[in-house]
Amino acid sequence: MIDIASPLRLRLDSAALVSNWQWLAAQSGKACGAAIKADGYGLGARKVMQHLAAAGCRDFFVASWAEAAALMPLAGGASLSVLHGVGESDMVAARTLPAKPVLNSVEQVARWRAAGEGRPCDVMVDTGMNRLGLRVEEALGGALDGLAIDTLLSHLASADEDSAQNAGQLAAFRTVRQRVPARRYSLANSAGICLGPDYGFDLTRPGLALYGGTPRPEAAGHIGQVAFPEARVLQVRDVRAGETVGYGATWTAPAEGRIVVVNMGYADGYLRCHAGQGGATWRGRELPLVGRVSMDLIAFDASEAGGLAEGDWLALDYDLPVTAARSGLSQYELLTGLGARFERHWI
Repeated sequence: MIDIASPLRLRLDSAALVSNWQWLAAQSGKACGAAIKADGYGLGARKVMQHLAAAGCRDFFVASWAEAAALMPLAGGASLSVLHGVGESDMVAARTLPAKPVLNSVEQVARWRAAGEGRPCDVMVDTGMNRLGLRVEEALGGALDGLAIDTLLSHLASADEDSAQNAGQLAAFRTVRQRVPARRYSLANSAGICLGPDYGFDLTRPGLALYGGTPRPEAAGHIGQVAFPEARVLQVRDVRAGETVGYGATWTAPAEGRIVVVNMGYADGYLRCHAGQGGATWRGRELPLVGRVSMDLIAFDASEAGGLAEGDWLALDYDLPVTAARSGLSQYELLTGLGARFERHWI
């Protein structure tokens, strides 16, 4: 098989990933897990698990049984939970794989009971998000009696904001904790960790902040960038004053200069909203994005970057909080949207 290098690469900083987890673990007070759903937020779940397991993380969370199966065999000592629980079609995987379902409804609880194996499970209780989870009154009304619950979870809906809903969910979860027995209790995601130790309970489940996102101002300065997208120059072009670049002729060269065209576009998760505000750097020189973003080609103004040539690599401006504010995309979308044409390289 011919080995052909991609013109896109994603440099991934394992030291930053581990450092982020260690800071989050220190804020958590007790055990700190890791959400590695969506293929480790687009970075590669298997590698993320390996790096974090080596650093001491033991509790990992994915969305589906297909994601769980892709991680087999598990890193030594790791515990894996499947957040979306068990549908009827999931039961073979749930009985076979060394992972726990997070039961999210009375129907899922009944399905797990009917399996008749008495295996441990996790349970999600909805304390105000109205997404997944048993209602509080269902959990307190005996729906969970007799289950071998390893971790009882809930999920904060507004932890990234200064919302009264946070305290309301905390109070509801404390009530459930007092009345529903489980080995451990878990409420906080990345933003929830930043709300303080009251939200930590026995286990936290950070996601975004592991990968370089800043969920709340309290994390600023403590979370390092993990993902660094880069694109190779496909062509260098001279442009004359008054000439336009790209679809719709949305950018006009103000003077004679140069542009570089790179192999990237919205098919790679670099969306049209970056037009007019995105950029890249080369050897410390800034290259503004010019013209529209097309499917797999974009252009940067390289008039001030003498020496830049075909085959050189550009570093995209992709600091997550800054790029989110500039583009209108969430930090989550910026990470998980980076496409398969980016070769992942851990450093």
